[in-house]
Amino acid sequence: MKLIFTALIASTTLFSCAQTPGNNDNNVKIPVGVKTPAGANEAVATFAEGCFWHAEIVFQSLVGVRDAVSGYAGGTTTDPDYEKVASGRTGHAETVQVYYDPAKVSYETLVNAFFASQDPTTLNRQGNDAGTEYRSIAFYNNEKEKQVIEAAIKRLTAAKVYRDKIVTQVVPLTKFYPGEAYHQEYISHNPNNPYVANVSLPDFQHFKAVFKEGKFKP
Repeated sequence: MKLIFTALIASTTLFSCAQTPGNNDNNVKIPVGVKTPAGANEAVATFAEGCFWHAEIVFQSLVGVRDAVSGYAGGTTTDPDYEKVASGRTGHAETVQVYYDPAKVSYETLVNAFFASQDPTTLNRQGNDAGTEYRSIAFYNNEKEKQVIEAAIKRLTAAKVYRDKIVTQVVPLTKFYPGEAYHQEYISHNPNNPYVANVSLPDFQHFKAVFKEGKFKP
């Protein structure tokens, strides 16, 4: 994403002026988050799987997920922003924080969606997006979540789902930093942006086609 980001920003107006959320040339209904206060029983899960635009709509498409917020995690600096993270010097990865209702969607399902919506065998890369900020990370908040993640990796490895070794990092979450406002719901606001139309939406359609475990929002 970073290699063509400047060009994408420049072309945003041309590609999105006549659009409304969910309308695009690919005829894909784009799921958006609900920006309401957290429910009493709401839980939070945190994942990094390449471009956070893509991850945002993946999780927001699932029944039980209220919202997914794009941001940064996994690094050492306390003031990350897009340009600093893209430099590769902060240690952070593009990350989404997922707000969900455990009564409607399990943490196990979210972990399985995480692996199904990326290639967890490519080190510091997803597709053409290369750099440590695009590495695959499953963050955990407690020992139970860690066990769920490790069990999923063990199961996928035993089933030989991938030819190469899974390189996803499994690390505790220390701090999540929300990203800039223009990154939030970016795909919904810019459905015909070249990167969105040619990369993000086709990847999302593939995820929906292969992920049979979760329930998708209508």
